[in-house]
Amino acid sequence: MKRFWVVATCVGTFMAIAILTALAAPRDIGIAIDKVVQLVFAIAALVVYARARDKWMTAAMISLSVGLSAWIWGQQIMGVQLPSSTIAPLGFTMVPVLCLAAVVVKAQKRTADDLLPNYRSRTVLILDGLIVIGSLFVLTWVSALESLTRAWATEGPGFATVIAHPAAYLVLLVAIVVMSWTHQSLRQWPMLFVALAGIAQSSSGWVFAFHIAQGNTAIPATADIGFMLCPAFFLLSALAPARTLDPTPGRLRTADFLHLSVPYLPLAVTGLFISWNTATGGRLNPVEIYVGILVVCLVIVRQLLTMMDNLRLMDQLRVSREQLRHEATHDPLTGVANRSLFRERLERALAVRDRAKPLILLFIDVDGFKAVNDNNGHAEGDVVLRNVAARLENSVRPEDTVARLGGDEFGVLVDGGDADEIGARLLTSLGHPHEVLGRVHRVHASIGVAQRFSYDPSITADDVLGAADAAMYTAKRLGKGMVVVHGSPLPEMT
Repeated sequence: MKRFWVVATCVGTFMAIAILTALAAPRDIGIAIDKVVQLVFAIAALVVYARARDKWMTAAMISLSVGLSAWIWGQQIMGVQLPSSTIAPLGFTMVPVLCLAAVVVKAQKRTADDLLPNYRSRTVLILDGLIVIGSLFVLTWVSALESLTRAWATEGPGFATVIAHPAAYLVLLVAIVVMSWTHQSLRQWPMLFVALAGIAQSSSGWVFAFHIAQGNTAIPATADIGFMLCPAFFLLSALAPARTLDPTPGRLRTADFLHLSVPYLPLAVTGLFISWNTATGGRLNPVEIYVGILVVCLVIVRQLLTMMDNLRLMDQLRVSREQLRHEATHDPLTGVANRSLFRERLERALAVRDRAKPLILLFIDVDGFKAVNDNNGHAEGDVVLRNVAARLENSVRPEDTVARLGGDEFGVLVDGGDADEIGARLLTSLGHPHEVLGRVHRVHASIGVAQRFSYDPSITADDVLGAADAAMYTAKRLGKGMVVVHGSPLPEMT
């Protein structure tokens, strides 16, 4: 990259000297210097692109070289009057057309960073191009295109190529700018220099066409500055490394900024220009009015589509947040609440001061699950755990909480009811056999129950969980497959 910038500095220095020399020399000598420099850089760009096997850009440089050669022969040697009807203007006009084909081919080579727009985004992309083209049309019509069109009608097809040349470069620039925000392959240094070449050539092309429309055959030397710079920019585009223009962290990406400003910046400039034209006594003709109204309508449609996309993205963001929240509070295997959510709801239930119904916490340990895992593998064990979680959820109300506390341990939090009846119901549900891949597995459960009948600020969630856990171990010690309520006459293991 450093070597390229050294080359770019040398090219820039040489071009500055060449332009100053061409401007200072007599007109005939200046034109000769101008065209020879252009031809040398065009041929150099042709050689570099040919070595890189870039077919479309090679064809574009061939067209540019042929156009310059024909121009030098016709104007400098044969003395053909302007506008020329020789092959030169046609060669110049074909350059942006071939460059546009190169842009389209490069855009088709998608990378992982490319945006994959839906149909609305593709519609917005087309609208952006139409808005820019419409704005530029109004701007150039107010400034010069109307008079150029009148000259076109009187001069014939020779002058048509003079107008088509800079207009084709404008289309190329619009395509590069609009497509760059969806294609990472276009946000690279070579394409930047192609765009600079288009800007330089189009600027001088419009100045040249304006003077031709006025009947001037002696074009000012300053009008050729863009023509001289264009082949140099093409050479730099051929030499520039295809390195992505990485955005600065924490700042708006250049592509994003272009996407935001594409439809509005040219429209604003056109509006200011029209306002200045009318304020200084100019009048709007029907073409300017109708095209202006069309551009405004396109901007409105574009904004509506963008708002619809924003609403869709906000809805997707909301769904994503809900999914993340659910994943953070639920067990990934069984889908029931995890330990943190269970504890949160238990603390919330214990904080109720005017409790009218008992708060019941059931601590459940699946007996016989280890044998399923050891004998048949974790895959079948996971299926059994999912069945256990589903049966627990089906055995309580939707407002009650079922959670997997870890391994083969589950918790159920019920607000109101009879502890013995709920425990017996869960035992019955879990006692049914589980059929997995044609094999039948029988597991049971030991259930410990802790209850709170009134608000007590000294009782914490850990106290209630500890009491239920102790009751569950009592159930296992007494023979498994039973329910023990904490505080009952049965001896508990602590």
